[in-house]
Amino acid sequence: MSKAGHGAGVPDFKHQAAAAVANRRLQEIFDRATRQKDDGRRAILPELGDPLAVRELAARIKDHTLENLDRYLEQFVGQVRGRGGQVHFAADGDQAKAVIVDIARRASAKLIVKSKSMVSEEIELNHDLEAAGFEVLETDLGEYILQLAGEKPSHIVTPVAHKSREDVGRLFAEKLGIEYTSDPPALTMVARRVLREKFRTADLGIIGANFAVAETGTVCIVTNEGNGRYCSSRPRVLICLMGLEKLLPRMADLPVFLKLLGKSATGQRITCYTSLITGPKRAGDFDGPEEFHVVLMDNRRSAVLGSDYMPTLRCIRCGACLNACPVYRKIGGHAYEATYPGPIGKVITPLLNSLEVYEHLPQASSLCGACLDACPVRIDIPTHLIHLRQELVRRGRSPLTFRLGFKGWRLGMSSRWLYRWGAMQARWFMWLISRNGWCRWMPSTGGVWTQYRDLPVMPARPFRVRWAALQKELESEDGGDAR
Repeated sequence: MSKAGHGAGVPDFKHQAAAAVANRRLQEIFDRATRQKDDGRRAILPELGDPLAVRELAARIKDHTLENLDRYLEQFVGQVRGRGGQVHFAADGDQAKAVIVDIARRASAKLIVKSKSMVSEEIELNHDLEAAGFEVLETDLGEYILQLAGEKPSHIVTPVAHKSREDVGRLFAEKLGIEYTSDPPALTMVARRVLREKFRTADLGIIGANFAVAETGTVCIVTNEGNGRYCSSRPRVLICLMGLEKLLPRMADLPVFLKLLGKSATGQRITCYTSLITGPKRAGDFDGPEEFHVVLMDNRRSAVLGSDYMPTLRCIRCGACLNACPVYRKIGGHAYEATYPGPIGKVITPLLNSLEVYEHLPQASSLCGACLDACPVRIDIPTHLIHLRQELVRRGRSPLTFRLGFKGWRLGMSSRWLYRWGAMQARWFMWLISRNGWCRWMPSTGGVWTQYRDLPVMPARPFRVRWAALQKELESEDGGDAR
């Protein structure tokens, strides 16, 4: 991945988040969409009988796989090659892209169709393929809309979550030359007509992997639109780009995760299309690729193995933590300026890129624990965020205002007199710069807040004074016998 995730320089999370908070329409869209999915997850999980036990089983399976990843990788590679497939190893995104471009050139491909793949977003694969002269088409409806708009996904599962149907209608009218409509079925049919023709003429397909089974060399992809099945069966050459962490030991382990993925991502019992690809087309097969390539990419994942952050590699990219997160609901996905937004993105983005570049992400959390409650594989995201914050302090990356602020807070909390004196000074200062009881400007880092919204002045009577007055009033009413 590029230094800033999307190749746009060093990210500016603070100002991006503040701007998103000021966008009332964006908040309404994300709040409605994420609550709907989170409510669906909560409603359907009890069908598992003991949801927590199933989630903990999934966590144990992933931990076992990661602890024995060398053995399962060797088994997976042997099975893929034994069934006629080819396996390529890539240390980072640049190597992965070079391998894929080379395969496409040797196949004399012209048109490439892609199923939705977060790992291809991670390394900005489309950019390199287009630069090499290939026509690349995203076939997931949300990704196709974003490709037309020239935008990045804002959600792991629903990439076009930030757009309304009116936005899509205007985009299709502009890019596809149709008459404007905001009717979702009509818009879907327009996209379907375009994509069907592309599927028919595509030379090469690229898919990701939701899971991969070491026991059989099988790649599993799940979609709700069937486009992944087209991408994996129609073109004569198929490439699967996957991260090392996608492996599962046995086919018997796969149903555990299929049950959890649909329920956690969208509140479905199971995703509409589950496709299992085991090698290229065999004699007698009706369809399937003549060539099947698996590109196994590290991209700093091996650095996370064996570290305190290894449990983050359990992630199955369901997006449940995004839907449950109060911060994500307020700012959406683009404010993170990273491939993986939301709670899990606050952890894995610094780990897979640079903690110094993304130093604001671990701070962007209330540590409420909603993400842990939602995660189907029980990743303790709040604890990992605390560890990343500690690492920033150890590296001397915390701002001077941050360090001075906490030193002042610690000093003030050590003395009742100092606390009251500090509160009085803060109240006087806010009254001096306020207008009609609101501060429209604050110095230093407080300016990031007041640039987009006002700050109410501290009340003239602090809580302790009001509480003491209430206690006195109660004692008076009860004849001095208040308890």
